[in-house]
Amino acid sequence: MSPSATVPARRSAALVLALCWTVVLLDGMDLNVYGAVMPYMLGDHTLGLTAGTAGTVGSWTTFGMLIGALVAGNVTDRVGRRPVVAGCVLVFAAGSALCATAPTAAEFGAGRLVAGLGLGGVMPTCLALAMEFAPAGRAALSTGVLMTSYHVGGMIATVLGLVAAPSAGWRLPFWIATAASCAVLPVLLRLLPESPTALRAMGRERQAAQVADAYGIHLAPQPVTRFAGGRAPLRGLLDLVRGEGRRATSLLWAASFCGLLLVYGVSTWLPQLMRASGYGLTSSVGFLFAINAGGVVGMLIAGRVAERFGPARVSAAWFVLTAAGSLLLAFHLPLLATYAVVSLTGVWLFSAQVMVYATAGRAYPPGQRAAGLGWTTGIGRFGAVVGPALGGAVVAGGREQWGFVTFAAAGLVGALAVAALAGSTGARAAGPAPTAYEAERAVPQAQH
Repeated sequence: MSPSATVPARRSAALVLALCWTVVLLDGMDLNVYGAVMPYMLGDHTLGLTAGTAGTVGSWTTFGMLIGALVAGNVTDRVGRRPVVAGCVLVFAAGSALCATAPTAAEFGAGRLVAGLGLGGVMPTCLALAMEFAPAGRAALSTGVLMTSYHVGGMIATVLGLVAAPSAGWRLPFWIATAASCAVLPVLLRLLPESPTALRAMGRERQAAQVADAYGIHLAPQPVTRFAGGRAPLRGLLDLVRGEGRRATSLLWAASFCGLLLVYGVSTWLPQLMRASGYGLTSSVGFLFAINAGGVVGMLIAGRVAERFGPARVSAAWFVLTAAGSLLLAFHLPLLATYAVVSLTGVWLFSAQVMVYATAGRAYPPGQRAAGLGWTTGIGRFGAVVGPALGGAVVAGGREQWGFVTFAAAGLVGALAVAALAGSTGARAAGPAPTAYEAERAVPQAQH
């Protein structure tokens, strides 16, 4: 193929990445807006939201995400990834609209559950699209760039919490999230192409070849295997929990559980915990912006550090640093020092979990990598459900300072699990990462 012929394909690949980046940004904005406006919601006595129910509502969101991720992984081979992405955007837009109009805490929680269904399917599907349409040798770069958008969305949600909520009330940020999603939806339907892998899974080989040719994608000769369908997950699970791989499986599941407990627990409760520590309302919400800004930096540097030291060692170190940052936040530090600690904690917190996934990709032999990655991310989802509820229980008990200690403990447990894995997998943990095909098969089960 001539150089001039490759230019349109690269432009098209960049467009696909840009569309997926925008969708994941909406995902991050919609998910983080709850934590950004929670201090204002707790002050709205007509809604009836308490600290205890606020944690439960946060868990409803992540439970919906668990269901949404599982459903998306099972229907993409039947209807395609493009309709799944568009449908998920429509669902979480509807969920945000329900939240914006909810007269009671129960109806608000129902809206967050609906939003979670859409949010859960967006990330894995967009990850799969970004990897598939990436230029040769750029799949890892495309994935890293895509993951930054989640944190940019979190930063936008924080700005909404700082600017819109104080003057217009906590409902306006949810209306803005709804409007942004509805504005992006027709653009997706017009410009986002269908995945060749999904087209092949639906038996549309000719269309798959046409899309692959138009975007410069190399299609593997072997037929696509449906990881998420049929009895494959059960067979894969039995292989993972018995035999010599069972130790690695238990350690990876523990690390992934702790990682997502931290991600969603901190994202939901950081502003309220900081406010209880004596910081002003504006500063408390601003800390959510700082931790997401740190997350963007962390996503950009973690992969490069892991290339030198290995993902297991980096993940263990990152978990320890997250625990240290959480413990420091239990003390009332000067404002600038607190912003620095929060930002650095964001660098370690979010990318520690990503390094767990990278470790899983190296810990398993080739025949088990897809199943290993899928189940590691799936089990981690339960940590995402527990995290917001755990934070709510601590706050409801009037022991807000123990929230940071609780999150620090989760970081230490995650560190111990990954460190033990690094010592037990030996050469395999330092071996090759999963191929693009293996990783793509596991992505429908994954979620940040």
